[in-house]
Parts: sequence; structure tokens; C-alpha cells
Amino acid sequence: MFGGAENGDFEEEHHVARHRPERLDALCRNTNFSRKEIRLMYQGFKQECPTGVVSEDSFKEIFSQFFPQGDATQYAHYVFHTFKQSTHSGTLNFEQFIGLLSRLSRGTIKEKLKWIFGLYDINGDGFISKQEMLLIVSAIYDMLGHYTDPAVDEHSAREHVERVFHQIDSKKDGLISFDEFMEWCQKDENRTRSLFMLDTIL
Repeated sequence: MFGGAENGDFEEEHHVARHRPERLDALCRNTNFSRKEIRLMYQGFKQECPTGVVSEDSFKEIFSQFFPQGDATQYAHYVFHTFKQSTHSGTLNFEQFIGLLSRLSRGTIKEKLKWIFGLYDINGDGFISKQEMLLIVSAIYDMLGHYTDPAVDEHSAREHVERVFHQIDSKKDGLISFDEFMEWCQKDENRTRSLFMLDTIL
């Protein structure tokens, strides 16, 4: 895991293909996690990703373990896509992973809402279209499987999106901006709280 207390470095085998993470002190400064939390997360990360980086395929495998009752593949793809937008690469290293996790779990309200907005804004143009919302909501329903109550199908997902999209689209121009999204979220404390639990079904 980590090296001696005097340097706080991660313990790594010297191998060209392996990523060597930052010092523990630097990671504590750059995230909202404690030394103990980072050590535990690193242990789990290294167990799942021994090379020190995670690809989209391995991310999907890890994600699927948390949602065995459904198919999490598509939702994991969209979540990984938001990470890629931040890192501009096809893989995530440990620093990038916990940096994003830190903003998601312990960041400001605006940071969290920006991530959720970015999840729905699949093409990254700064707006959420109805089709983008439908893709994400359908992926969430697929992931939750039979735990959705009442049970949902493509028709009910489409109805849900139609209803919610019109509530958020205050300009009625067929696109949701970040300002419209933020305004809608802040109108209802329970709505915002459920989004922050990463229960991102609008």
C-alpha cells in the first residue's frame, strides 16, 4: 500500500506499465479525504486495478458488482464518460479517480450539480436534450432492474422524461441549460438531496 511514514509515498513495484500515484500528503491536500480514507480506497483500487489505472471495461465490471439485479453496463458507460471528459484520456488513474470522487461525495452543491448535469449532457454541448435525458433514465432503469417499483419499461421511462423535461425546460426551447437545471433542483430540497445520494433519476 503506502511506503514509510517519512515520505508518505505509495508502495509500488517498479514496472514500466504501472502508474505511480502522488504522495499521500499531496492527495490529502487535493481532496476532501483523510489519510486513512485514502489508504483504504487505494487498497481497494489496487486490488481491482493492479496496473494502477482503470479502463472503461474494468470500470463496468466493478460497477456491475454493485447492481447485480440489473444491467449496469450502459449507465457505467455514461458515468465513465463524465470521468473521461475531466481527464481527457481513455483510462483513470488513482489520483483522478479520488479527485472526482471527492467532488462528488464531499464537494460543494454546485460541483455536485455540475457533475450530474454533465452525466445527462452526453454530447458535452452544455445543454441536455430530451433524447439525452431518455438515454440516461433508461440506463438507470436497466441498472436498477426489478428493484424499480412500480416496474418500468421503455414506455414508462419515456413518459417520466416527458413530464420532468417540461418542468425543467423553463424557456420551452427543447433544451435544458445548467442554469435551468440548477434552478429546478434548488426549488425542492428533497429533489436535491436525492440527487446528491447519486440517485440520479430526475
